[in-house]
Amino acid sequence: MPLPDKLPAYRDLPVVEVFGRSYRSAWGVFGAEDELGTWNTVTPERARAAAGLVRSGHRFALDLPLDEPDPPLFHFRHAYRHVIEECSAGLNISYDDHLDGFFPQTSTQWDGLRHVCTPTHFYNGRPQSEVLAPGNTTIGVQKLVEHGLVTRGVLLDVEQHLSAQGKTIAYDGAPFEISADDLVQTARAQGVEIRPGDVLLFRTGFLSWFRSAPRPVREALAHNLQTPGLEPGAATAEYLWDLHIAAIASDTVAIERWPVDPPRGFLHFQLITFFGMTLGEMWWLDDLARDCRADGRWDFMLVSVPLHVPGGVGSPANAIAIR
Repeated sequence: MPLPDKLPAYRDLPVVEVFGRSYRSAWGVFGAEDELGTWNTVTPERARAAAGLVRSGHRFALDLPLDEPDPPLFHFRHAYRHVIEECSAGLNISYDDHLDGFFPQTSTQWDGLRHVCTPTHFYNGRPQSEVLAPGNTTIGVQKLVEHGLVTRGVLLDVEQHLSAQGKTIAYDGAPFEISADDLVQTARAQGVEIRPGDVLLFRTGFLSWFRSAPRPVREALAHNLQTPGLEPGAATAEYLWDLHIAAIASDTVAIERWPVDPPRGFLHFQLITFFGMTLGEMWWLDDLARDCRADGRWDFMLVSVPLHVPGGVGSPANAIAIR
């Protein structure tokens, strides 16, 4: 389906009630059969324009090594076992390898549109019974691969901006909340405009802190996860939808503050299920931020190639920023 000439504002989206809370729903905005959600905003013209942002040719891998974070930060995701095997009939000249117990969302990742749902439906009103039926690949991550994730990326260094204001982000205490206004003010301070079809990246410094923390500190956090992230609630949801971005990603564990505050809502639920917006988590942004800071340019060409897994729930991001 072609991109609508004008996407509705957040205030014009219909209200639905789930879990005793009101949410704004974008189901049907991109068509009744849509499986891409907000990635529809990346048109061929916007992908082509992103290529024009490449000037220095500097390239930055935004994925952690697959064996990080160490230890894994959710109890239901585990470290894989890397096995190398001889595959040349005893001649010792050829080897293959495989990963046992590999969880695609343990490290730098995309949360796809199968990651979160209502008690009965996934994004765009797809019934659970349909999406989870054996052999069904509806709204799987393969749709992202087929679309081609190539667009303009914008980095907001929230940690740097707040630090300049005399504020310190807490990484292992009570969850630190980043408001929509914090994002607005960071963009203003950096002199960068966020445009429709962009991938918005925001840096908190959390991964840098976590990777350098002593093992006992990392293990304690893995068992009692409290991390910075976006403030829950309608103000954040309205800001992100009205930008008409393709996706959002950060160096945090869950994009939003963790643990969630149920009375104030669950941003995953609003963004993934009702907006159709994939979330990038645990992206390594420090090297990119240093390069952006050096020349004052905060936008770049972003390329991401998720694993082509039919019906996949999530995937390593395999993301590169090219400047």
